[in-house]
Amino acid sequence: MMIYVVMGFLWLALLLYLVMGGADFGAGIIELFTSNANKSRTRRIMYNAIGPIWEANHMWLIIAIVILFVGFPVIYTTMSTYLHIPLVIMLMGIIARGTALTFRNYDAVTDNMQRVYNKIFVYSSFITPLFLGIIAGSAVSGRIDTGATDFLSAYVYSWLNLFSVAIGFFTVALCGFLAAIYLIGEANDEAETKSFIRKARFMNIAAVVAGGLVFIASVTEQIPLVEWVFGSIIGVLAVSAASISLIVMWYLIVKGKRFIIRVLAGFQMTMILLTTTYKHYPNIVILKNGGYLSLIADRGADKAIEGLGIALLIGSLFILPALGYLIYSFQRKDKGDLAEH
Repeated sequence: MMIYVVMGFLWLALLLYLVMGGADFGAGIIELFTSNANKSRTRRIMYNAIGPIWEANHMWLIIAIVILFVGFPVIYTTMSTYLHIPLVIMLMGIIARGTALTFRNYDAVTDNMQRVYNKIFVYSSFITPLFLGIIAGSAVSGRIDTGATDFLSAYVYSWLNLFSVAIGFFTVALCGFLAAIYLIGEANDEAETKSFIRKARFMNIAAVVAGGLVFIASVTEQIPLVEWVFGSIIGVLAVSAASISLIVMWYLIVKGKRFIIRVLAGFQMTMILLTTTYKHYPNIVILKNGGYLSLIADRGADKAIEGLGIALLIGSLFILPALGYLIYSFQRKDKGDLAEH
């Protein structure tokens, strides 16, 4: 029974990282596609929006990694071995981004280095979710070859393929879309609101185009994505719910409803993750030539799973309320005071 608790926490950690971390990365992506004249204002609004959670976002990634390391060592070892190149690039992007954000907001001296910090921040904000998506796509692409005898087959072709790269760009577009939706609620006037609505519309279109490329790539590379998405009633219902909520969300944007659109954006990400993971559950890694790694068959020792599940249940009693209070306390602060710091 405890194995399902652990699996539930793994799925939840991935979802929260997609929703919260995705919006965090998306703020940098939005800045990347903002004109120079509006960058300063966008940075101020962006920092007010991501300030409460930007340091806590990677907690969900750490939790997911710990769950894999402790509870599913075979899966952890396989992914960290054959996908070590995109993993290292993603981790370097996380470090570079966090460092740049800290220095550009807290550096005591304002000089030309601010331009360097800004460039590092926006480009790492793009690169990190790109490779996060590539890793996710690689895990289910069937390109990981554990029997490979040469470097390229083992460590490059496992992730450098059309399907994985398309998933990467789809992830980038989703992050930008999430951020634009969240930033609408942080806008202080009508001009700012309209600006972020335009960015949300652009990112929405980009996500649709990138999603189309994902399906084209899946057909080209013979990956049964269409079956995964539409091959079960859960998948069909999830796609339908995401589509309907998207229409409702744009209607509410026009009506100026700022809070509920954030909830709907998070709901859409939940439906997307459910759609793409439900059909091939519990197979988390699809290997070349039809093999797979399963969260059930390839789990760790029962004692390890039991201890991990108990630790996650107890930890959630502290982590979730603390995160809620963190967000609440930041929302109470005056935005002008927050921007000064």
